[in-house]
Amino acid sequence: MKKIILTIASLCILWSGASFATQADKQVIAIANTVADWQLQHRDSVDYIRTYKDQTGLTKGWVQAAFYVGLTRWAHVTNNANYQQVLLQLAESNKWQLGPLTWHADDHAIGQIYLALPQGRLPKHYEPTQAVFDGIINYNASNSLEFLSNPDPQSEGTCQRRWCWSDALFMAPPVWAALSKVTGDEKYLNFGLKEYAATQDYLYDKELHLFYRDSRFFEKRSEHGNKIFWSRGNGWVFAGIPLLLEQMPESHPARATLLTLYTEMAARFKAIQTDAGLWASSLMDFEHQPLKETSGSAFVTFGISWGINQGILDKTEYLPVVQKAWPALVSAVDKDGKLGWVQQIGNAPDQVLASDTQYYGVGAFLLAASEMMVLE
Repeated sequence: MKKIILTIASLCILWSGASFATQADKQVIAIANTVADWQLQHRDSVDYIRTYKDQTGLTKGWVQAAFYVGLTRWAHVTNNANYQQVLLQLAESNKWQLGPLTWHADDHAIGQIYLALPQGRLPKHYEPTQAVFDGIINYNASNSLEFLSNPDPQSEGTCQRRWCWSDALFMAPPVWAALSKVTGDEKYLNFGLKEYAATQDYLYDKELHLFYRDSRFFEKRSEHGNKIFWSRGNGWVFAGIPLLLEQMPESHPARATLLTLYTEMAARFKAIQTDAGLWASSLMDFEHQPLKETSGSAFVTFGISWGINQGILDKTEYLPVVQKAWPALVSAVDKDGKLGWVQQIGNAPDQVLASDTQYYGVGAFLLAASEMMVLE
């Protein structure tokens, strides 16, 4: 254990130094593998989770899917055969099936892992996802995106037959785009982009360049009088944009619109980063919330470092952002590799404890690590 403690401590020093990228690859691998391994070693129990343990245990659900999205990218960047085998075993144990709520974006997220695997390009493996998406296209839901209460215990609101909450823009669009890429049929990408545009038009604040979690937050204000923009909700959106763009043709006309959205959000995140290096759970209350929250912050760190690596964000302007964020994330990892300060399942800014962790927080951390590996 002492070795891990020293490694984490040295990471905080190293990433704050001048030789930011060139000396750090082995250190990033060490900490990210430790965090990934801790989560993999705790798959058989959810006793360490404070809330929504039932959702945490679903192997086709969004909670675990977000972790495996991060592990998929991390396994690819590091060419880690053990992690790649874990992902294949997951797909096979799930029989390549999406979650049971076939119309719900949360239950589509696991498809990102399937379609990223070489085996996922075989028709027998992508056909279950294709059948679900064909049904959604044929149904072509046109209900309002207004978030209303619903007595159905399996749904927060009837609007969730569409993407009426910000998290959905991470869960579903990359899967729709990837299915088009695998099958060669553009209808999946086109449908996904149509729904994405509707959600953006409805939930995106064009002045502050952030997303409301859903329509219930349009008129709400924090105790400090600010609009409520949830860190993880916006992290879902921001991290989802690179995942979507990577599945789209370079020449696709929608890329320009998505990149505009991406750069607007990046600029806002840069402006509201806390002095501690992370992002407040309620983003516009950044001057009043010094506590760490690692899930939203890790998604933002991934998104910004991706933009630097792609040449989309100016390195001089944005490198200091990740130079502050990454060591702050690393400092939230304990001696055993457990990532702490992860806000539990919810839909708004809420309490977070040092001991709190969750699959999606680890997935976000691995996404961030995957871009830190190639940052120069």
